[in-house]
Amino acid sequence: MKKILSLMLALGMLFSFAAFAEELTGEADGFGGPVTVTITKDGDQITDVKIVGDSETAGIGTNAIDELPQLIIDANGTDVDGVAGATVTSEAILEAANIALGLAEAKAPEEKTVEEVSGPAIGFAMMPNARVSKPRKEGDPTTYSINKVLLYVVFDADGKILYNRADTLEVSSPNSKHGSKLTGWPGQKGFLDAEGKEVEHSEEAFLEEIPNWPTKRELGDGYKMTSGTWVQEMDGFQAVFNGKTVEEVEEWFNKYTSDLNGRPLTDKMDKEEDVKKYSALSDEEKAMLADVTSSATMSIKDPHGDIIGAYRKAYENRRPINKLENASIGFSVNTSGRVGPGKDDKGTQVYSINEVYAAVMFDKDGKVLDVYVDQLEVASPNYDGASMPHFSGYPGSEPYNSDLDHDGKVDESAPEITAESFLKEVAEWATKRERGDGYRMGTGTWSSQMDAFEKFFTGKTVEEIEEWFNKYTAANGRPLKSEQKNEKDQAKYDALSDEEKAMLADVTSSATMSLKDSHGDILGALKEAYENREDIQLTVGE
Repeated sequence: MKKILSLMLALGMLFSFAAFAEELTGEADGFGGPVTVTITKDGDQITDVKIVGDSETAGIGTNAIDELPQLIIDANGTDVDGVAGATVTSEAILEAANIALGLAEAKAPEEKTVEEVSGPAIGFAMMPNARVSKPRKEGDPTTYSINKVLLYVVFDADGKILYNRADTLEVSSPNSKHGSKLTGWPGQKGFLDAEGKEVEHSEEAFLEEIPNWPTKRELGDGYKMTSGTWVQEMDGFQAVFNGKTVEEVEEWFNKYTSDLNGRPLTDKMDKEEDVKKYSALSDEEKAMLADVTSSATMSIKDPHGDIIGAYRKAYENRRPINKLENASIGFSVNTSGRVGPGKDDKGTQVYSINEVYAAVMFDKDGKVLDVYVDQLEVASPNYDGASMPHFSGYPGSEPYNSDLDHDGKVDESAPEITAESFLKEVAEWATKRERGDGYRMGTGTWSSQMDAFEKFFTGKTVEEIEEWFNKYTAANGRPLKSEQKNEKDQAKYDALSDEEKAMLADVTSSATMSLKDSHGDILGALKEAYENREDIQLTVGE
């Protein structure tokens, strides 16, 4: 009888718990993707917390996933501190928990629309990401790098790739023994070089360092990989992707590359997951992969850069092409440093880095058939512009003056630079075209002004564009107008014919920004694109 009563009591407690326990779920955006929090409550008491965030950074965001559940249980709520070094993931977890508990509303997902484009189109993508490189052996320092995948694609009317050209610009922290360096902002202390000495970075060194950054294509034979150079490997992948839609490129990647490192599958792989995935392929597919990996074995999606993601982005950024014919295409990256814009309210200098990207299609006579220009400008964190991408520095660096709320005043205390904040900050960099209405100028936006210049350049050779620039722009690189502040510029304008003045009035009605100044050398990028051009053969339709 006692056993029966004990069993009935236990069952009663179980049913009682089931009657009152409830599971509540909330979701928020973490660093790498969605973070889901499931909270179990018994009455008013939180009894269990489960967190899922598969895309959060291992060793950084995952620390918050491991540690916050118990903190929330102990506090019986979300009034807890985030995990040091994992600010973004911590905030996402606490936001999701508040949504689950009914203390906050879930954000409606943003719908991204892709503009309908009929006929051939061009698309450009700049895909940024940062990398934390763990020491290979004990005693070695952690190094950091910033990677930007740069991709230019020509699509046919059905979205199939007619031509694609990828490149990558990678710069590393000064303690790295390899590659180009982005040392930091002048005067920013706390970071060590490869010999373990503190870096003393001057304005002169900053301005000298940036224009010398080569892309991986420009490094040529200087960037060796397992199967030849980076250029040879990337060319191999580009050949595979020609004729495919972006969806087919993504399907190819998902089916034929390792889920662990983004490299094409081979019969030499020893990881269980890779062996299983490769074994499931047909003999024909294995033969195709053997052909691919004879020249291309590198990863096309890993911490060094998301090349696959760049194809999707280029497709979403595509626009109708002016004219399509077999001739040549050139691409260039023109980098420069800038002292400015201005100083903050504490008198500390603002600095910025400018990268101009130009993709140009030329006819057989060297005249521009189509041109696509974009630019990335990254400023020190004391610049107050809300839409401007910022670089605070590397983890471990002394924080630079920051204006996080963009009110024109430096914050009382600059936030600590962590590995997670470094990764997040770089991933959010946007080009001037991507900034859209957030980058307004005297006449429209940067994008609308650049569109007007691109239209004006079409049909001209680069030599003719340079001659136009030399004759019709002021000392600051802006097109001449009827009223100039500089006497020499005024005299230059007054010497023009009425026809020339009418042409300039038409140009400056929609484009007044500089084509060559400390913000960036657009003219130089066009010239370099011509120098880098390569012959193409495009097959459109059947």
